[in-house]
Amino acid sequence: MDGESGACLASTIPWRELLAPVDYAFQPIVNIHTGVCHGYEGLLRNVEQAGFPSINAVFDQAYEDHSLVPVCTILREKVLEKYVTIPWARETKLFYNIDNRTFEENGNPGPQTEGAQSMLKRFGLTNGVLCIEISERHPLPDMEAAMFRMNRWRKSGFQIAVDDCGTGFSGLQLLYYLKPDYVKIDRFFIRDIERDQTKRLFVASIVNIAHLMGATVIAEGVETEKEYYSCRNIGCDLVQGYLIQYPSRDIGDLRRCYDEMTRLGAADRRYRDSKDHELIQQEIEYIEPISAATPLLRVLDIFRQSTSQTFFPVVNERREPQGIIRESAIKDLAYSRYGRYLLENRTISMSLDGFIGRLPTVDVYSSAEKLVDLYAMNSKIEGVLVVDGMEYIGFLSAQSLLKILNAKNLALARDQNPLSGLPGNKLIYEYVSRALLDRDVSYALVYFDFDNFKAYNDTYGFRHGDRVILLFTELLKSRSQDAERFAGHIGGDDFFMGIRDLAAARVRDEVVEIIEIFRRDVESFYDPDAIRRGFILAKDREGGMRRFPLITVSAAVLILPPGMNRIYSPEEIGNLIAGAKQEAKRSPDKMCIRSLKHFTGKESPGEFGACCA
Repeated sequence: MDGESGACLASTIPWRELLAPVDYAFQPIVNIHTGVCHGYEGLLRNVEQAGFPSINAVFDQAYEDHSLVPVCTILREKVLEKYVTIPWARETKLFYNIDNRTFEENGNPGPQTEGAQSMLKRFGLTNGVLCIEISERHPLPDMEAAMFRMNRWRKSGFQIAVDDCGTGFSGLQLLYYLKPDYVKIDRFFIRDIERDQTKRLFVASIVNIAHLMGATVIAEGVETEKEYYSCRNIGCDLVQGYLIQYPSRDIGDLRRCYDEMTRLGAADRRYRDSKDHELIQQEIEYIEPISAATPLLRVLDIFRQSTSQTFFPVVNERREPQGIIRESAIKDLAYSRYGRYLLENRTISMSLDGFIGRLPTVDVYSSAEKLVDLYAMNSKIEGVLVVDGMEYIGFLSAQSLLKILNAKNLALARDQNPLSGLPGNKLIYEYVSRALLDRDVSYALVYFDFDNFKAYNDTYGFRHGDRVILLFTELLKSRSQDAERFAGHIGGDDFFMGIRDLAAARVRDEVVEIIEIFRRDVESFYDPDAIRRGFILAKDREGGMRRFPLITVSAAVLILPPGMNRIYSPEEIGNLIAGAKQEAKRSPDKMCIRSLKHFTGKESPGEFGACCA
């Protein structure tokens, strides 16, 4: 069997003729910050006309026929032939799926780099254009052998992506062994991510691991703006899905830049916390990067001319960071007689790729905590590379990261409630001010106030009262671990929560759940007799003894609809919420939701929409 020629001696199926009707569609993978197309995934189409019921059936039949590698070669030629007709093909990347079973065909050496390189050269493309996607659909039979072959692909200039990350049990194993250039998060985890806290935590963990390894994260199957914003806030770098464009077989449908993504990115950036951005900007050090195409001998000269620099960032033709080149990585080669010969011999091509070390890459609009968390996962690294829209803009050293964290902690300490550790009134005021200015999306401003808390304090003591406050604090913290939610402590038994870009019905469900969980959990703070009776005896404000029900919490919710002129001050908003609080305390479900009407100049500042509770 010839592994790359497409001829299979054992096969009686005329594969090249059989696959003639199949076609490829392309779906864009775009920069989540700018909307610029980073690459396209080639997706097999028209298999029914070739006599197959599904795409998977093509590869299953080829595998049974011991012709999987030749068939993959034929298909790779077809996708490249069409890909090069994209006007800007050489400025983007082609993401191409490979069937893992190609590594196990009897008598077949598996996918080889030489055939792929010659095919790319024939189409006028460099190796760096092709990104091989490895999926978990079929387990790798021999992980060690597969990794050896994949590393050969990488050393030849090809890039590697782990596809459908998270859908199988071998995903983390693939990340560990492969150290891929790209990690694609499966649609399962993206669907409704804005409403599912577990999915957000799961995706955030994958993003942190990928960035620590220097990999770029692609969110697959993004279909709504809310999914887009959630993926961006978590830290995904690229996005793919119906929100951007459906896969298309017509090259004329494809675009170089998707303006809708540019608009969404600009709107989201305005929302981001500018204080962290300012801290990061102040500490960024610009180190002139080296192009990944730079000859090794030239890199050695650069180090000699910059005696104080022990490493340089490495970028590709788009100025996207690939990692760093350390002087120590090429020192042994440079100072040995044979190594010097290799460097100076122009007939021997030595790529810089094999000497590039991975380094975490973060967006300049990331939170200070994320930067430090990435560094803390591996404190032996030099620091982190900083990008703006995936383009390299500088470097943050370990010392700079610690300075940023220290400045952030000092600012938070000044503005946090000393008991709960939640942001205090100053930060709540700033949040409400930003919400009033951010008119593109809805906000829910929630005011929580305990019921019957004074009676509990008088009966059990302030120390136990503080425990109740901390119980509710942890409940709010668990619900505000993403950029769409903000929790604050006004003081005493008064709390605040802001929820961004969530439908009013979903806000109501979330607040109802918080009220119910707190009601259930706080019962354990009472003695058994009080729990059985459902009340305690305590003095009222006039000094008389009376029954007080067990502690509950009331919630006044003010919805700020999108697309309206919110001509209110934070003080006025506070007064409006205070009015709703009294209705919430009288309500059987302890909640009142009101929606701020569109301000025309005719309404009074205190006019609300209808109460929903």
